[in-house]
Amino acid sequence: MFRIARHSHPTVRRTPPRRLLAATAALLFLSLTGATLPHAVAAATVPSDGGSTAVAPASPQVPAGVTAGVAVFDRQTGTFTEELAPAATFRSASVVKLLIALDFLWNRSPDTLPAADRTRLDAMLRSSQDAAASHYWSAYGGSAIVGRMVTRLGLADTAPPPAGYEGYWGYTAMSARDTVKTYRYVLESAPAPVRSFVMDRLRQSTRCASDSFDQHFGIAGAFDRPWAVKQGWSGRYAQGNCGPAGAAAARGTDAPGPASAAAGVDLSRPALHTTGTVGAGDRSIVAVLTLHPDGTSYGKAYTDLGRLTRSLNVPGGTAPKGKWYGTWGQDVAVRAAPVVGDNLLTRLPAGVEVLVGCQKKGQQVSVPPYTNDWWAYLPQYGGYVTNIYLSHPDNQLPDVPLCTDPK
Repeated sequence: MFRIARHSHPTVRRTPPRRLLAATAALLFLSLTGATLPHAVAAATVPSDGGSTAVAPASPQVPAGVTAGVAVFDRQTGTFTEELAPAATFRSASVVKLLIALDFLWNRSPDTLPAADRTRLDAMLRSSQDAAASHYWSAYGGSAIVGRMVTRLGLADTAPPPAGYEGYWGYTAMSARDTVKTYRYVLESAPAPVRSFVMDRLRQSTRCASDSFDQHFGIAGAFDRPWAVKQGWSGRYAQGNCGPAGAAAARGTDAPGPASAAAGVDLSRPALHTTGTVGAGDRSIVAVLTLHPDGTSYGKAYTDLGRLTRSLNVPGGTAPKGKWYGTWGQDVAVRAAPVVGDNLLTRLPAGVEVLVGCQKKGQQVSVPPYTNDWWAYLPQYGGYVTNIYLSHPDNQLPDVPLCTDPK
């Protein structure tokens, strides 16, 4: 986004009280920044040591208010390195798309699929397209898909949507350990063409899902590649803003459900799940399923899931280089260069935590009373945001190196 140089306002510091007093002035600048002033500013997070290092063993650190089911399986040793409520069931949201795809491919070779099915499956697995999932759900038996896959894979905790919600594929119940078992089937038992077809698409996961939600949270943010992910989200979240246009698509069929639980599965609280593999040769299978307090924003859930995932012992996983910082503002822009212009890459979920790789001076940006010409480079986005929207009181971040390449 934009920068605000403190050189013209040397005594102004970006603290919450001053930001709130400046709300009216800042709104005049929204046409340029697309951001709003924060209601509160979180302290800068103190993340990794800045180096690219192997992930150290640690017990799962579940943020306050979050309900989690966790399973991490090391395929090299054949053991679980993390298990936290692994049999607890959650509504699957889009994670069930793995079962939908595997059911369709059960007696079919990907090499002989009609073009229309290849296109649908590609969009469903890479960009989590709901329309594709709904097509297969309607055409191939709905809840019967789940029943077939439970039998085929020997799943213990997976169940179809509850009575009255049979059309909501996202209400399928799944656990972390069943999710691991599903990935083990793909990697260890599925025909080679099916394995390649599915895993290649999960490795090519798009940052922006088809409904304009940023889906590179959890595994995708906590570890350097190689990784492969199938994510899930469901709840009363604000519309997605991912991509150059930042326009949100219509909600899919895994929209929030009733306040009551069915068969022990919560259908109401915001859900956010990260599942997939990490490391060379898909060494570790990771499943982190979470529920968040009512009213939790997408950015807050995204950040809490990221912190939980980073705390896990994931053999073969490598922490990305950089420092994690909180952000404030709505629709904060990530730009291809440290200047304002026709260079928008995407917009951040409101209040999300981001990994900062380096910083440099660029175009001076003003949101009265703030002025700054420092920009932060976000390696996971391949672009820059103005330091104004990072939750730190100084213009220049004290623990982030200068960018030395011509990004």
